[in-house]
Order: sequence, then structure tokens, then C-alpha cells
Amino acid sequence: MSKKLVAYFSASGSTAKLAKNLAAAADAALYEIRPAVPYERRDLNWMDKKARSTVEMQDKNCRPALADHDAPIADADVVFIGFPIWWYREPSIIDSFLEAYDFSGKTVVPFLTSGGSDLGEGQGRIEMLATGATVLQGRRFSARASENELKTWIAGLDLD
Repeated sequence: MSKKLVAYFSASGSTAKLAKNLAAAADAALYEIRPAVPYERRDLNWMDKKARSTVEMQDKNCRPALADHDAPIADADVVFIGFPIWWYREPSIIDSFLEAYDFSGKTVVPFLTSGGSDLGEGQGRIEMLATGATVLQGRRFSARASENELKTWIAGLDLD
């Protein structure tokens, strides 16, 4: 049986709720991806062109600093990586996380929250940044996805 990790970034709490349910459903360890400088409400105003998240997302090379480098990636065979969709892709902090660790030989499974957007160009970006990993197709969920819904999805991934 493979060792699993659910690593997630959550700006508003929605992805955190989903990640906790997924960790329970997958019998996985849980790790929060945190930026060195936490996002405040004003940073997340996508309608403000000067808001931190908007500025970061306009620069595809932006790599916000991580709060730590303690994710137990080396211990996992399968790493579920969760995040909200920002501007039709993964937030820049996810890029920082993917570049900070060695994913060689691991299976990476993106999961995301969004009011309606899918992963867009994020799938290809994650495949490129998770060097050496097998990256499965990401899936969008409601933050309220049930443990049973998540178990069904996991079973369909054929991870073991």
C-alpha cells in the first residue's frame, strides 16, 4: 500500500476543509503549504490590479517564499496537492512548493476548489514543475465534497 500525503494551500479556508476530508478518505498525512508572508483579505481582491495575488499571478515566474520546508515529501509515494484556482491556474505559492522538493518517482495528484473554473493551463504547469513525477489529471471539487465522494475518486485513481 502506498504512503500518501495531502499537501494544500488555502487562502480562505475552503481548500483546507476539502484537504482535511481528503486526508481522512485517503488515510493520508496532512500538510499545509503556507507562504512566509500570509495573505490578507486585501491581498486576495482579484478586481484590484495592485492586489498581491493579482500582481503575483500576472508574473508566471513569481515564486512567493514558503513559510517552511518541512513537508514530508520524501516519506510519500503519492502526493495530493490542493489549492484554489486563481486566474485559471494554480497559485504561485504552489509553484514555489513544487520547485522546493524532489518529486522524482512520486505520483502527484492535483485537487482544486473553485466556484466554476477548472485547472486550465495549470495542469501543464504542474507537470512541468513536478520534475520526475507522474502527474495525474487534476480534479475540481466543492469544498463540501463528502468523504464518500472522495473515496470513490481515490479508488478510481488506481494508486496501489
